[in-house]
Amino acid sequence: MTITEDPRLVSGAWRDGDPVGDRQFLAVGDLELERGGVLPGIRVSYETWGRLSPSADNAVLVEHALTGDSHVVGPAGPGHASPGWWDGLIGPGKALDTDRWFVVASNVLGGCQGTTGPSTRTSSGRPWGSRFPFVTIRDQVEVEARLADSLGVGAWAGVIGGSMGGMRALEWAVTHPSRVSRLVLLATGAHATADQIAWCQPQLLAIRQDPDFHGGDYYGHTAGPDAGLGIARRIAHITYRSGLELDERFGRDAQGTEQPLGAGGRYAVESYLDHHAGKLSRRFDANSYLVLTEAMNSHDVGRDRGGVAAALARVTASTTVVGVDSDRLYPVRLSDEIAAGIRGATQHTISSPFGHDGFLIEVDSVGRIVAEQLGR
Repeated sequence: MTITEDPRLVSGAWRDGDPVGDRQFLAVGDLELERGGVLPGIRVSYETWGRLSPSADNAVLVEHALTGDSHVVGPAGPGHASPGWWDGLIGPGKALDTDRWFVVASNVLGGCQGTTGPSTRTSSGRPWGSRFPFVTIRDQVEVEARLADSLGVGAWAGVIGGSMGGMRALEWAVTHPSRVSRLVLLATGAHATADQIAWCQPQLLAIRQDPDFHGGDYYGHTAGPDAGLGIARRIAHITYRSGLELDERFGRDAQGTEQPLGAGGRYAVESYLDHHAGKLSRRFDANSYLVLTEAMNSHDVGRDRGGVAAALARVTASTTVVGVDSDRLYPVRLSDEIAAGIRGATQHTISSPFGHDGFLIEVDSVGRIVAEQLGR
């Protein structure tokens, strides 16, 4: 797939002037990065639901995970390569009731759905590509803070996020404690663990060692590192689900009429992984996958703050921490660490067979927890 400046739809189907659904764009200026250097001329894409109250006290920020974006709810269509990734959570009468709350979601810095990232063209007319700098979770939160300023949101009534989104939500509450009133952290941790970083390494290598990667400057070539990105997605997706679910759902079944026993066919679980690899390769930029994965690896709220315990002690928001009992990537012990470190934090464990993805799939359970926390 050839990625253009802003790969919002597949295979160049999007063109300047085409409608972009509910997506809006904001220029937030230059950013001095945590690890050094300046990233110039940053643009953020975002979506909103509901209305900001006259006192600006009803704004809720929803933070997306690694391959998500600002399109939390709603159908696929112009400007949106896929349907909302948390459908059922936002709308009148739902957990994030748009008759009461002004809900905001933005695409993260380094992404590929409208916010400045490696596929964005620079002033020279070339995409950033291999020249895109290293960004951290803290850099991403600083961009979101500028978006909040522009929207007139001095403090969020709530910040909600899971996985990588939970990293940013927690970083918000640690960096800007006076700007976060309520906090919901789902399937996340206070820092990236060695196990998580280890799972990420073969994903990064799969992309970088793809012959079509061209050192990160594959834009304009007839093919990009789709194979490498697909392998990375397969590895990641295994960690997102539980072994029990995969066994019960697929067992040792063959895929349709294919014969996997020495005949070149696939098992059903292999077909499942192939499907998810193909879906991601059609809608996501491999360079963004690298940038965001390395940002996740950088996550440590205790860095330069005296350690994790000292950082968590800075949080003043009313906090709810949620784990999923079958999550093998972000096990419940990581939720325990956060809950123990934030004064007065409430903790829930969702029972689900779906592993890490349970925080996305168990919408009813998540919705009840979110509604309860926002009602405090």
